[in-house]
Amino acid sequence: MAQADIGLIGLAVMGENLILNMESKGFTVACFNRTVSKVDNFVNGLAKGKNVLGCHSLEELVASIKKPRKIMLMIKAGSPVDEEINKLLPLLENGDIIIDGGNSNYQDTIRRAALVESQGKLYIGTGISGGEEGALHGPSIMPGGSSAAWAHVKPIFQKIAARAPDGTPCCEWMGENGAGHFVKMVHNGIEYGDMQMICETYQILKEGLSMSNPEMHDVFAEWNKEELDSYLIEITADILQVKDQDGNYVVDLILDRAGQKGTGKWTVIEALDIGQPLTLIAEAVFARILSALKDDRIEASKVLQGPKAAFRGKKQNLIVDLRHALYASKIISYAQGFMLMRAAAADHKWNLNYGGVASIWRGGCIIRSAFLGKIKDAYDRKPDLGNLLLDPFFSAAVTKAHGAWRRVVTTAVKLGIPAPAIGSALAFYDGYRHGRLPANLLQAQRDYFGAHTYERVDKPRGQFFHTNWTGRGGTTSASTYVV
Repeated sequence: MAQADIGLIGLAVMGENLILNMESKGFTVACFNRTVSKVDNFVNGLAKGKNVLGCHSLEELVASIKKPRKIMLMIKAGSPVDEEINKLLPLLENGDIIIDGGNSNYQDTIRRAALVESQGKLYIGTGISGGEEGALHGPSIMPGGSSAAWAHVKPIFQKIAARAPDGTPCCEWMGENGAGHFVKMVHNGIEYGDMQMICETYQILKEGLSMSNPEMHDVFAEWNKEELDSYLIEITADILQVKDQDGNYVVDLILDRAGQKGTGKWTVIEALDIGQPLTLIAEAVFARILSALKDDRIEASKVLQGPKAAFRGKKQNLIVDLRHALYASKIISYAQGFMLMRAAAADHKWNLNYGGVASIWRGGCIIRSAFLGKIKDAYDRKPDLGNLLLDPFFSAAVTKAHGAWRRVVTTAVKLGIPAPAIGSALAFYDGYRHGRLPANLLQAQRDYFGAHTYERVDKPRGQFFHTNWTGRGGTTSASTYVV
């Protein structure tokens, strides 16, 4: 007789911790792993004495789960997910649910949902953020896919999810087909941006102000009590005070070569495809790529010269300016991320609840922060808000901060310290607030060399014109299109 409320395939750390989380909330979980010895090790180890059923085949797993069956995949993204779906489909009945909890590309999720639904089953692609600790104690969960599946998984997902400060579960339905994995992808892109901005701030404190690790710890710890209160600021403060057994600060011993798993890159590619100016996250991705060129940078450091200037102002004033610049840049990053989600929702006909997205990011996930409550408030005030920068709270915040922001970027340039994310955030802000940009000259250039046409400020939008700039080009123009 079937006993399990849900099944899970994949016993790496995330899978194991999710199972333990589910079991601790009163659910019986069946588990399976391709390497069957891992099943026995888990059931007789971490899960010993708990309501966890170890299965040695997919058939046994399917037979052990109550109908409609809910089977969650916590395996490597890509072809392994497709292979597992193809193995499961013949074993399942109509109405059964397959859940992909990995970091899958949302386009793959759209394709998989269509396949699974075409065979009478239901499909969920869900983002899960919070790492192994979140998986065990409560992650942020972003499900999307077959709408009919939500009612069946909602009691489990919302019970195992983290809780926001007001007690709301950090899990809500995102939308159809790939919406859940898209939102998770944007979350990860914003995570790249947050981390890069913090790193730039750290470098200015360390190199520009010659601050020690304990001094920087105190700065970040203090900031974590104010508007920058967040998980990433908190762990930055923690990192800066950890020493190894020899008394050396661990952070100073770590090679400055960043890794990445690809979700930030996906976010930037998607922004390019949709036509959204995701400039800060793009700079964060490129900063990781540049960091990976460690050997090249060492050679360049022997040849290329920078300014010899030292900071001459008041240290405390720059520290205050850095706090404001970091906060303003963070607002830009989230504004750009929500712009991207809005554009994608229009393309894919998703009914995204932007306040709901901000709400479920308030706890459990890597970018959790008090700041997200302000975003939720903005969308509660105006659900169809076109851009966060147009909300009164955020427009006032960037207006208050932009003087400090400019001083930080200027100081970084004068000192030769790279600040690509913070600098690009300011450039976007200045571009977005300009009613007229120099794209008129750009369009003239395009029309000059390629007869690409242009619109005129004194004519209705949508009418296109071509000028014979040289007197030799004639009147024939190219087709007009926007990528």
